[in-house]
Parts: sequence; structure tokens; C-alpha cells
Amino acid sequence: MKCPFCGTPSTQVTDTRENEEGDLIRRRRRCNECDKRFTTYERIELKMPQVVKKNGSRAEYEREKLLGSMKLSLRKRPVTAESVEAALDRIEGRLLSLGEREIPSEKLGELVMRELKRLDKVAYIRFASVYRNFEDAEEFSEAIREVTTPAKPRPRSRS
Repeated sequence: MKCPFCGTPSTQVTDTRENEEGDLIRRRRRCNECDKRFTTYERIELKMPQVVKKNGSRAEYEREKLLGSMKLSLRKRPVTAESVEAALDRIEGRLLSLGEREIPSEKLGELVMRELKRLDKVAYIRFASVYRNFEDAEEFSEAIREVTTPAKPRPRSRS
């Protein structure tokens, strides 16, 4: 690591400590040239994929933007802020587990709809109506049937 005082590239680590959460390392360093000491911090950097919009343009993933969309759908619904944060954490975990540099906005929308469906059926319908661009009452009816019809049980394989 380069010394911030004299610019010499050779420094020595004199002490290393991890914080209580285990997500940050503090290092004390000493410059071999000017003998001055300084501190550096090392933390985990998770890079979220870029969102590829329908028109082909790319945008940085923004948690706050996604949270705003979800809150709009959940407006006046009995869902706790903690539940919404947990849903966002699951979406981000899924995005990171994909290991992709880019994700189509359609895929991100599907992840949001899946989480909203778990949180609140009305919020799911609200989000789906905008996301899927519903144009008539039949599309609303279809979405409502989707959330009110119980899932068909999968046949068990016999061993």
C-alpha cells in the first residue's frame, strides 16, 4: 500500500483487527521510508448487477428505487417495514447468487412480484397491473385468479 504522506509504495502492516460483526478489518500501517503511521480499512464489496431495461439501456441497481416501487404497491396495506426489508434482502441475495453482471428488468420485476405475492396479494395485483401493463378488466381478473386459486399439489414420485 502506498504511503499517503510521502508516496513510497513500501509500507508495513503493524496491527490487524477485525470488528465485532466480522465485516471490516482495520490495519495499522507504517511507512518504511518516512516512518509515519496510518490506518486503512478493508470491507467486503458486493457488486450488484446492472439492470438492462426493455429499450436496451443500462442502469445501476438501486435498492431505494426498488423499495419505492414496493412501498407504492404496499401503500395502506398491513405489511411491516421489516417484512419489506426482508423481501428486498431476498431479492438482492437472489441477484447476487445469479453471479451475473447484468440482469434484464423483466427478471427483476418477476423477482419483485414473487416477493409481493408472498407479502400481500393486493400489493401483488397492484404491482403486476403496472409491470405487466394491464389494459382491460380481464387481465385483472386473470391476475386475481392467479393469487386466489390454490396451487395444484405436485404428484409424488413413488420409490
